[in-house]
Amino acid sequence: MAKTQYYYNTETCSYEKIEKSKFEGIIKAIGLLFVCVIFGSVFAWAYLTSFDSPYELELIQKNENLLFNYHHLDKELKSLQDHVVKLQRRDDEIYRPNFEVEPIPKEIRQAGAGGSQKYKNMLREGLENEGLIINYLSRIDLLKRQMYIQSQSLDEVSELAKTRKELMSHLPAIQPVSNKELKRLASGFGMRFHPILGIKRMHPGCDFSAPTGTPIYATGDGKIIKTEKGNRSYGNQIEIDHGFGYVTKYGHMSTFEVEEGQEVKRGQIIGHVGNTGLSTAPHCHYEVIFNDIKVNPVDYFLNDLTDEEYEEIIRLSSEETAPLGY
Repeated sequence: MAKTQYYYNTETCSYEKIEKSKFEGIIKAIGLLFVCVIFGSVFAWAYLTSFDSPYELELIQKNENLLFNYHHLDKELKSLQDHVVKLQRRDDEIYRPNFEVEPIPKEIRQAGAGGSQKYKNMLREGLENEGLIINYLSRIDLLKRQMYIQSQSLDEVSELAKTRKELMSHLPAIQPVSNKELKRLASGFGMRFHPILGIKRMHPGCDFSAPTGTPIYATGDGKIIKTEKGNRSYGNQIEIDHGFGYVTKYGHMSTFEVEEGQEVKRGQIIGHVGNTGLSTAPHCHYEVIFNDIKVNPVDYFLNDLTDEEYEEIIRLSSEETAPLGY
């Protein structure tokens, strides 16, 4: 209940009740409300500047999570990029040179894929952090293209490795008869005195002297393309197609252990030494033909000789001893 206020009237020498108008009450109420608003605003400002609201706390937590994920994603992306760079370096410096293939040019590895507009078209308008997202999209796109190019290169190297492995097994890389003591090479490749015709002429292979019946081996993997008996010059002969441009010929044989069309492996017995055709003694006449040109077989005796033995076999083949046949 509001207290009634009085004042002392000197004229009447008595206390009289103070009469207040409604307007004065309204003014006082407004003044009190204004003071309360001022104090409330000050207290609210002080609270808001000193303490975070639940919504702000939620936003802060979200921002911290986004920042953590951003750094984690950036670290992982950089790690992947580093791995790709290391793989590219090994590919250019080790893998491709090992197979005599030129490194992939840098401009191909770093081929462009368009500007930022390409990625903007992929995003919704008004998206927050658009620049950050475009940066990641461009880095990921570059990484994808680099990985694709690298995978193509590794596929190529893999095919080259398979081809190299196949070539090494098909290469005529051993002697056609067992010659551990290096005493069976009777005559080498080159101009030699013909023992029957009595003139010098080209001897297109090597003669290995051995008793009749001595095994003759395929010098590399391949396919039998000829088994001919009674040839006037070579006598009983066999030809093997090794692929990659290589063909080997074995002449003056006594018997065959294979037939035309048969696949053979290096070291497999294909027949036996004989004295057939234009021959003066039992031996195996051996030729290596590369791209239709007869070459020195000694250059291919790689797998069954040491370095010292190889040097010795070259010396023996260079001596102008008469062939045992042609």
